[in-house]
Amino acid sequence: MMVVAQAGRKKVTRRKGILHETYPSVFVVDLDQDENAFERVSYSYADLLTKTIKIEFDDDKQTAAS
Repeated sequence: MMVVAQAGRKKVTRRKGILHETYPSVFVVDLDQDENAFERVSYSYADLLTKTIKIEFDDDKQTAAS
């Protein structure tokens, strides 16, 4: 999955990773170590509802899982 987040004025960060854990108010994404300096990142569901972040899914992996 790809998480696209607003990082400030006209700045956007794109982080690729795998959904690791879900909790009642947040979810955790394990990031691809080749592309990111962080090991994992968490976001709140409110971030999705307020469109602070956007989640894009890899079509290739969805097809393979079907």
